[in-house]
Amino acid sequence: MENNEHYLWQYVEKWARLKPDAEALVFRETRLTWAQLADAVDRTARAFLEIGVEKGDCIAMISMARPEFIIAFMAAAKVSAIWTGISPRFTVGEMGRMLRDCRPSVLITLDYYEGSNLLERALTFSFGLSCIREVIVIGEASPGVLNFAEYTAGERPEMEDLLQVRIAASCDTDEALLMYTSGSSGTPKGVLHTHHAIVSNVEQEHRLFEIGSDSRILLHFPINHVAADVEIAFCALYAGACIVMMDEFDPVKTIDIIEREGITVLGQVPPMYLLEMRSKHFSQANWESVKTFVWGGSTATQDMIETLDAIRKRTGARLVTGYGATEVGGFITATRPEDTIDQLASHAGVPYSNCEIRIVDEERNPLPVGEVGEIVVRGPVLMKGYLNSPVQTSAVMDEAGWYYTSDLGRLDETGALTICGRRSEMFKTGGENVFPCEIESVLEAYPAVLYSAVIAVPDPIFDEVAHAHVMVVPGVQVSREELEKWCREHLAPFRVPRSITIHSSLPLLASGKVDKIRLREITEEQ
Repeated sequence: MENNEHYLWQYVEKWARLKPDAEALVFRETRLTWAQLADAVDRTARAFLEIGVEKGDCIAMISMARPEFIIAFMAAAKVSAIWTGISPRFTVGEMGRMLRDCRPSVLITLDYYEGSNLLERALTFSFGLSCIREVIVIGEASPGVLNFAEYTAGERPEMEDLLQVRIAASCDTDEALLMYTSGSSGTPKGVLHTHHAIVSNVEQEHRLFEIGSDSRILLHFPINHVAADVEIAFCALYAGACIVMMDEFDPVKTIDIIEREGITVLGQVPPMYLLEMRSKHFSQANWESVKTFVWGGSTATQDMIETLDAIRKRTGARLVTGYGATEVGGFITATRPEDTIDQLASHAGVPYSNCEIRIVDEERNPLPVGEVGEIVVRGPVLMKGYLNSPVQTSAVMDEAGWYYTSDLGRLDETGALTICGRRSEMFKTGGENVFPCEIESVLEAYPAVLYSAVIAVPDPIFDEVAHAHVMVVPGVQVSREELEKWCREHLAPFRVPRSITIHSSLPLLASGKVDKIRLREITEEQ
């Protein structure tokens, strides 16, 4: 069937026509139908035009996942603006740096978050940035500040002609989404994606992950994350699935809402699954509603996969993982239904049918099957570039359309990709290449270890050596000596960590990934 929708917002209107009374968004006590969502998007688009939002302007939002996120994102797309999400967990400095970079014309913010007065912070930003025409608050109204619910409720028929002009001048190569990288290996960069790139990704994803118009997807990622913006939110809008939203991740509450709302697709990073598995509620849940379990962002532990596999054997659910990045709008590889538990643990699947993957050496020459090198990607899912950073863009994207990921991996004879870590994380010890993920997988095979993260530390003799940080299973005692012995039995001598720190939990980024920058700081403090 021909796809007549080319812009993000058109999928909201498509499902409003096809099933107007079906649930589209669920958040706490709020339940919006597709007809109500389409109406809210249209009213908000007109409100943005009344403010004076121009084509290509940025609309920034400081919030967690809630309906206003979807409404503002789609409304911005409808008026040819660029939407970006900012986590309220970011520091003032982090928020300010992003806002100075994207220079929004509208700043939408929660009123408060975890005791912080976000509205006061947003107003301070607006005083210093003349580009901000309006600050709009979600929550408690404040004198002189527009309230999101009240301001976007008006019909504004006088804006109709301008809206139609804006739509007529749109192109699917217009920029629609700005996401900042996590900054886990350096300064965050603003990644720009077009309507076409986002649609090109989810038209593959929804089929491979079996997301359809009867699916119910849980969204509990921060709205600055590609998992929230593309892989869950827009993929659901594309497929006509219902989005059930949580404005924070809590292991017990997540399990409860999965059962209560009949979640059929659950996408999480491994630390989220592991934290849920530590709770007694995990084993008490029946998991009958979940048809697809998805994980990404980091390698899963053997215990995690075996636990999910036990559910799969009982319920028939599908387990899916893959490889991706913010720069490609999410996953670009996915495992296959026939993949075994060992394959799920060892590789990240095969490329999407509309993408190509190569492995190259340091001179960017293609490497043969089985050799480790940098992963490079080509296809319609690629970002348009980094905001305000043409030099950084040209450093990672060549004229032939290849994006150089800085991730290391290898392809096997079937085309399946194995991830070997970040190029920046690989280090040499005594002249030997060491990939942290190889050490991490061995540590996580030890029964007492729930999760691990390995970093390189300076050494006067070997240049650099491995230092391991491990999170242990709650209530289980393990010594460094036991872990060192295990590593010596399963790793080459140069890969054995020279030191190990044991934790009850590891520091995480807002994306759910382990914060290795913080781990380096902890190591230096020891």
